[in-house]
Amino acid sequence: MLAIAAISAIALAASIAVAQTVTTQGNGQGARPEWGGHRGDHKGPGFGGMREGGLFRQLNLTDDQKAKIKQIRESFAETNKPLMEQLHAKRQELRQASEGGTFNEALATQKLTEIAPLEAKMMAAQASLHQEMLSVLTGEQKAQLEQAKAQFKNRHDGQMRQRNNQ
Repeated sequence: MLAIAAISAIALAASIAVAQTVTTQGNGQGARPEWGGHRGDHKGPGFGGMREGGLFRQLNLTDDQKAKIKQIRESFAETNKPLMEQLHAKRQELRQASEGGTFNEALATQKLTEIAPLEAKMMAAQASLHQEMLSVLTGEQKAQLEQAKAQFKNRHDGQMRQRNNQ
């Protein structure tokens, strides 16, 4: 029970951080200029994680492993579609709290309170997805994945240090 409360608190904090970074632009829709594009536009190395191959592309998966992972991802998407739709709708409602050049703090707080348990459920589902996908890998592939993650983290940390020093 304590773990669920901690996850909910983290999800709420993350949602608040997202709400604080939302800016309104000419079309009135929230956007994050630091992303430089739409979701899914990330084509560089390391992006994607377990979506669309990502770090898994480096593991020389067998055709059987690729098929199993594809089935796992499709099952996850199907099972969690209602939750994803709920989150999308609640986030849209949250963006409305800052439309029109004014910020409605009461509405934002209400929407963030509604989003937090949904985010917690999604985080738990994603953790389960991660474990299920890892179960398809061999020991050697798991070691390669950990090495690739460490390399990505080192690159990412270096890029963040560069940005902070500019």
